[in-house]
Amino acid sequence: MNELISFITEPTQKVLEERPAFPEEEGWLTLSERDTLTQAVTLVAPLISGVPIAWIVAKLEARVGDGKGDGWRYEALPNDRTALQSALGMLARQTIDKVRIEAIRDGENGWSFPSERWFADFCSEIASIVYSHPEAQASIGYTGFADARGHRRVGLNEPDVWQIEGKTIPLAPRTNPPRNSATYSLDEEVDVVIVGLGAGGAPLAAKLCRAGLKVVALEAGKWWNPAEEWATDETAQSSLFWTDERLSAGEHPLGFGANNSGTGVGGSTLHWTAYCPPLHNYDFRLNTEFGVGQDWPFPLSELTPYLQEVWNFVGVSGPSPASMPPLPRNSAAQLMARGCDQIGIAYSDAYNAALSTPDRKREEWRHPCNQRGFCQAGCTTGAKGSMDVTYVPFALAHGLEVRPHAFVTEILREGDTVTGIVYSTPQGEQKQNCRALFLCAGAIETPRLLLLNNLGNEEGLVGRNFLAHTGLQLWGTFEEKTQPWRGIPGGLLSDAMRRPKDADFAGGYLLQSIGAMPVTYATQIGRDPALFGEELKSHMEQFGHVAGINICGECLPHPDNRLELSDEKDVRGLPKPRITFSRHENEARIYAHAEKVMREIWTAAGGKNLWTFPREAHTLGTTAMGTDPKVSVVNSEGRVHAMKNLFVCDNGIFPSATTVNPCFTQIALALRSAEKFLKGEGIRLY
Repeated sequence: MNELISFITEPTQKVLEERPAFPEEEGWLTLSERDTLTQAVTLVAPLISGVPIAWIVAKLEARVGDGKGDGWRYEALPNDRTALQSALGMLARQTIDKVRIEAIRDGENGWSFPSERWFADFCSEIASIVYSHPEAQASIGYTGFADARGHRRVGLNEPDVWQIEGKTIPLAPRTNPPRNSATYSLDEEVDVVIVGLGAGGAPLAAKLCRAGLKVVALEAGKWWNPAEEWATDETAQSSLFWTDERLSAGEHPLGFGANNSGTGVGGSTLHWTAYCPPLHNYDFRLNTEFGVGQDWPFPLSELTPYLQEVWNFVGVSGPSPASMPPLPRNSAAQLMARGCDQIGIAYSDAYNAALSTPDRKREEWRHPCNQRGFCQAGCTTGAKGSMDVTYVPFALAHGLEVRPHAFVTEILREGDTVTGIVYSTPQGEQKQNCRALFLCAGAIETPRLLLLNNLGNEEGLVGRNFLAHTGLQLWGTFEEKTQPWRGIPGGLLSDAMRRPKDADFAGGYLLQSIGAMPVTYATQIGRDPALFGEELKSHMEQFGHVAGINICGECLPHPDNRLELSDEKDVRGLPKPRITFSRHENEARIYAHAEKVMREIWTAAGGKNLWTFPREAHTLGTTAMGTDPKVSVVNSEGRVHAMKNLFVCDNGIFPSATTVNPCFTQIALALRSAEKFLKGEGIRLY
């Protein structure tokens, strides 16, 4: 690893130097419990030279002991600390060997909670710890941390530039956009308060501030300094995820945190992978086309001008009508193209909200994509069109005040009119009066806030009809070296299955190539199919030859898929959200159809050892919009039906999931809502 040190940025080098160290915190397990844990870890962890079992145990003990979690847990399990201690107590009463471990994995009876659920979490956690260690990463040929200076060459079996030239590739340092340009008094009544500065709040702020309104944005997370705080490292990137615990229930409990929510100025777009495929008319006409679900309350043609504005403002690489050429295809994209060619499935380069050319002169803090592949770790070049380098700087230049570390707890009102908002900060509780309030905190925190304040729920619809895109992944190994961590994660797209002729389901799905990082990949196979020990090690040794493909598919609204307030309290004393989700018949049929198609593509491309990882992506639909208050929470402009000046502007207002990644749709909806609020003044930002 020494010859790579000169290619690593300072934050990344610091992480790599600190990672092998043992935690400094004093352990909380008893000596007996730690001995039992060591026995279990010795069986479950892949044994890799240079990665001590004692280090894995210490890391696990520290991670569970800090109580922070990773943003969610199965409702059927107790909290991580209690679950681990209880499991260790049950393990200690019997001999710990592979047969015993396999019985736990298969759901043996006699435990006070589902042993297979606990074991999936346990294996996943062990896998993530092991493959975060530099020695474990070296054992699978991973050199991703060297990408901080950029890989400009991607492709099957092509060497990296540093291997060819033996020197650092110059990379212009990111210049951070300006910070606050306005400060409003807590005593004055501002025009608008916005809660959340992600894909809903940031474009809304830009347009309202451009119109001259006094706007305050409250962001629960921090204001990041990428040059000093973002490392090219998977474990370090977890700081960008929303990790307040959410309870997950139903037949197919969802993972949160890293999967679909972010924290900080920029929200989820900080770790968004920048896929932005275009919508089709039928995405808004689910009920008209299939007689199920809900149509949107306006046609796509009404949103089209705003979508075009987003494309122009943010910058999109891809085929026409994108404004910049496509980014280079990484290995997964090339393999998907090869397989599609063999069986006759149409495809194109993907649409990515990441700059492929340096012609965006008016934003000196944005540089072209350098193909690191670390989109989810925060883009240190500013190439990715996250809100912190696009709409937020524009809004700041026109008078926005941003207040980070501001967690909203109470909405003040008089009758059907909001008068202000209360929020907690590190300095204590604050209040801000306002003439209008926009909730843009996402499809989990926004309905949670509405339920906490008993607003908008006259028909019992807040939190109902939770939607999550079907996101089945299929992976395989290939003869060629793929280095799946390199290049833009999503390089190829096929919409041939948006309305497949042989479909036995409503809606459809997109096919997308996907990249992979070692910790994320190991975490997935540790959870499902729950590989551990030598099986996990053997599988991961092929990581440099892995490539993936996945779908983004329709999900029908169902009243049983819902968000509620649980009886458990968070660190602020507020009820945690409980999200119940089960795939129903339509989603199951999409899964079956997509798996068959993806297996055909990957087999034709030369893939072996194929396996699937069932998952859902994105959080949608919990405050759906519509024209009828009996079946919707907000109207077509985002206003809560029973309130005069309370609006929702995030992807919770989606009445159907659509078949595309939701970010650009959400930004366009925010621009449209802003103009409706401004009485259609037609202000354009670009």
